[in-house]
Amino acid sequence: MARNGRPDTGEIHYDLPSPYIPHACGLLHLPRFIAKAKRHVKGELGKSYQRNYKKGFDRFLCLHLGIDPDAVEEIVRSSKTDDEIDERIAQIFPEDLRVEKWNRELVQKGMSEMGRDALETAKKKMGIEERSDLISFADMIEFDEERIP
Repeated sequence: MARNGRPDTGEIHYDLPSPYIPHACGLLHLPRFIAKAKRHVKGELGKSYQRNYKKGFDRFLCLHLGIDPDAVEEIVRSSKTDDEIDERIAQIFPEDLRVEKWNRELVQKGMSEMGRDALETAKKKMGIEERSDLISFADMIEFDEERIP
């Protein structure tokens, strides 16, 4: 068990932004993806995060935008400031970000029939199958990083 009697899921980066935090452009999860990329290029992304880095929500976001996650990583690697990262990422974004569509999809990941099955499987692996308040994969991230008690 990890802190507070929670299941141990590996190294936790408590400083990563919540997937529910929007970027200045309005897209949820983008600040988190950028923060993970910053850690990755420095060799500081924990093993438990590497498994889903540029996969999961990162990949879904990039698919939504029609961009390559490797391009985002390269922008992070070669930029000197956060402003430069934002400017360069904006250059590879499509004209219409379809912010509302992406944000709705993100908060609902795990609510489809197939998603609920996957969510329940994840809860069982973590030993928290009784947690009916965790209804999406974003909620699972929030729980794992102790933003949801």
